[in-house]
Amino acid sequence: MSTLLQLRDIDTYYGEIHILQRVSLQISEGELVCLLGGNASGKSTTLKTILGIVRARRGTVQFAGEDVTHRHTSYRIAKGMAIVPENRRLFAPMTVQENLEMGAYLRKDGEGSKEAFERVYELFPLLKERRRQLAGTLSGGEQQMVAIGRALMSNPRLLLMDEPSMGLAPILVERSFEIIKQVHEAGVAVLVVEQNANVSLSIADRGYVLSTGKLVLEGPAGELLEHEQLRKAYLGR
Repeated sequence: MSTLLQLRDIDTYYGEIHILQRVSLQISEGELVCLLGGNASGKSTTLKTILGIVRARRGTVQFAGEDVTHRHTSYRIAKGMAIVPENRRLFAPMTVQENLEMGAYLRKDGEGSKEAFERVYELFPLLKERRRQLAGTLSGGEQQMVAIGRALMSNPRLLLMDEPSMGLAPILVERSFEIIKQVHEAGVAVLVVEQNANVSLSIADRGYVLSTGKLVLEGPAGELLEHEQLRKAYLGR
């Protein structure tokens, strides 16, 4: 599998505060990777650095064979990144269909958008039924489907998910990760940024663990689930 995203020796600062320290990670085409860590570990900063919302002071970000370290967020999204933000951030007064349309705003191909709708509705038949319903009236799990569907409308090569379990009841967390697995099985590379190690590692190919801005563990998901340090820190065992 060829490498899709590579962060190499990334140092990111907020003012003079050194947040990410020599962070290196990579994701191959079609791979599902999770980035784990507690509060203030640097997970969100890593995501913002990948997207170009925050610029690394040192190191490089390569995406789809190109150095995008100094490229704007809009360029990276046009190149094939898509984000499902924390707490879903839907346009509550707009319908499901209108929210999905917002995900296709960068597309110039009408036919491609039509195919994207078909693909999203095939993945989430419920959204087709609810397409005229206001997004704000949906349940948390249904809103998560819309948020993922909206990101998929741009036909991304890499889907970035920021804390998908946040604010969801345990049964919905399970359903949400089933949906992420479905998306991955449809051929999209996924980076899940999460605190919930158990559920993330249960669907991932590989994982990385961040602690106060440094990568402290990495490896195949199955091995990390059994790792003593991780079990104590994140799995409560």
